[in-house]
Amino acid sequence: MIGDGIGIGIVGLGGMGNLHARSVQELGATVVAGADLVLEQRNQFADDFGARTYETHEELVVDEAVDAVIVTTPNRFHEPIAVAALKAGCDVLVEKPLAHTLESAERIAEAAAQADGICMVGFHNRHAASMAMFDEQHARGRFGDLTHVEANYVRRRGVPGPGSWFTNPELAGGGALLDIGVHALDLALYALDFPEIVEVSGVTRTAFGTSEEYADPEGFGDNWDAEAETYEVDDSVSAFIRCTDGQTISLEAAWATNREESMDFRIRGTQSGAQFTIGDTNLQILDAGTAGCDHYADVNMSGDSTVTGYADQDERFLEAITTAGTPETNTVEEALTVQRVIDAIYRSSESGRATQLAEPPIGQVAQLD
Repeated sequence: MIGDGIGIGIVGLGGMGNLHARSVQELGATVVAGADLVLEQRNQFADDFGARTYETHEELVVDEAVDAVIVTTPNRFHEPIAVAALKAGCDVLVEKPLAHTLESAERIAEAAAQADGICMVGFHNRHAASMAMFDEQHARGRFGDLTHVEANYVRRRGVPGPGSWFTNPELAGGGALLDIGVHALDLALYALDFPEIVEVSGVTRTAFGTSEEYADPEGFGDNWDAEAETYEVDDSVSAFIRCTDGQTISLEAAWATNREESMDFRIRGTQSGAQFTIGDTNLQILDAGTAGCDHYADVNMSGDSTVTGYADQDERFLEAITTAGTPETNTVEEALTVQRVIDAIYRSSESGRATQLAEPPIGQVAQLD
């Protein structure tokens, strides 16, 4: 199997850490170590995977059995863990977003550029069946020139519990935009092959998380207490991105808003369009023709339901380790572009006007090219 002989260490042993551990294990890799500050998490992980556990990432990255590290901690801690692992000679997969701030993301990118190992970033929705089918049809020229992407990741009521790291700007760096909007944004940029961006306009809002009368019918956030808990992040964002060649992206992301939930992803092309639900297995192609009479020619494609974004992403990570080659997808460079757009959205919202992406530090462009 593709992961044979690769020892994996997981830092952050919550739900995402366990998901990746099971995934790489099924691909043939060996989960040899885990690290987490919480003793109960460590004990459970050791029981489930037969792995050694550590309280700190510093101990894990110097474990000689660890060949690669997967980072699934709160955003603020991505940088110290990823940089330490890269310096220790490990290959690294960092869960999205790359970091909690642009400056931190740039430091990870710099460390990755100087490291012998590879570094990839966890944008798993690129690998869902819906996007895989779109990629193949796009490669065949089915859509013509792509012109616009409508990207939605909207919950009607789905704010993570106040007081958790998700709603703490020091730990998360932002709210709905950095948590779920980043998925839709990355997918839009990926669909357009990461075009050069002219300007970004965005508005972030905090309208629900601070309300004492916040309704949570499905119980998404436990023990709601707007007064007692920390909530200093955005719970929704609207953004518009304009690219050099005229391509555009509209982004809607929200933890909570008064509209129906949506994960609709729509791509317009000059010959036909496509739409699907982010992370889904189905794809609809929208076309029209004149044969016989003017008509719509829509096609519904049903993908393999066993194909999951996480499994395919982890397989790509293990393949890149095995071949010791440059990753072909989920690269640090792409993740850094996503982070720059996020930074521009926040700056645009703060200033009340459109803005450009921040310029990379001197010397970084040469390192990443």
